[in-house]
Amino acid sequence: MSNIAKIQKALTRASLNALLLTAPTDRQYAAGFASSYGYVLILPEKAFLLTDSRYTEAARETARDTRVLEVSAKQSAGALLRELLAEAGIKSIGVQEESLSFAQYKRLETELGVEFVPAQSLTKSLRQIKEPYEIENIVAAQRIAEKALDSTLPLLREGVSEREIAAELEYQMMRGGGQGAAFETICVSGERSSLPHGVPGDRRLRHGDFITVDFGCKVNGYCSDMTRTLALGYATDEMRRVYDIVLRAQAAGISALRAGASGKAVDGAARKLIAKEGYGDFFGHGLGHCLGLDIHEEPSASPRGAAEIPAGAVITCEPGIYLPGRFGVRIEDLLLVTQTGCENLTHAPKSLIVL
Repeated sequence: MSNIAKIQKALTRASLNALLLTAPTDRQYAAGFASSYGYVLILPEKAFLLTDSRYTEAARETARDTRVLEVSAKQSAGALLRELLAEAGIKSIGVQEESLSFAQYKRLETELGVEFVPAQSLTKSLRQIKEPYEIENIVAAQRIAEKALDSTLPLLREGVSEREIAAELEYQMMRGGGQGAAFETICVSGERSSLPHGVPGDRRLRHGDFITVDFGCKVNGYCSDMTRTLALGYATDEMRRVYDIVLRAQAAGISALRAGASGKAVDGAARKLIAKEGYGDFFGHGLGHCLGLDIHEEPSASPRGAAEIPAGAVITCEPGIYLPGRFGVRIEDLLLVTQTGCENLTHAPKSLIVL
């Protein structure tokens, strides 16, 4: 079943006559075409992709299950949408309220002349379960990232800056076939490795540093995500102990992951181990998040993650311990959720690497 057909079926269940997709990744999910500008209008029996002259030719070659219409200076997107809705006799339409600013929402509501019904959750729920082709793209992006890390390891030596390492990782991912970074690459070292989402800076590597790299790339729009913590020269007994605790916590989270498990339960399995070892106050973020066309998708594994994780979801497992001003450790893998457990899509080794 095509993604457009899935959405049309979901429209019927939600008692909606139409849906307007504005978020770029939802538009790509529905129509199979990525662009910085456009709208996808889905009706019970047909669908339209509206874009401008920058993308029309490419859209007509690659978009799936939609009729491509060009927005022009003579006819705005709002006017064209209003015309299509009027022809179909549509009086109300589902919209992605989270993907529009308040000003955009009000402008479109006025231009279209129909009632707006919040419907962001409709595509969110559909996108949770990945089709085989989606998993293939995620795995391809993950393999590229792993090769990029292997190619970057020789650069990790005293005197090299975090910024240089991050740039090399992104270059290697592009060189390996990635479309670009899936998110802003993280590389933090030494005392800065205690910053979970630290921005790569000019700090240069020193003997005895922990180095945490969190990165991923895209293939056909689909994201990968991985984190590894490495040691330069040596690691103290305490550093090794913390690393081992994080590794065991990740194993506990992975063991708890299966279809139907709540995000809270999976997070709790890892969090309980870290707390038992005395580091509970130093693990402040959730255990993981689903991903796909967006780097953060639903559901998530966190203390507030009440939703069940379905089979076919791809989710990260990334526990960490961060000791302010000293060092931090995070280890992250990608998991495909199955009925009986999960499949680890990450092949990079997880034993502590001392360079």
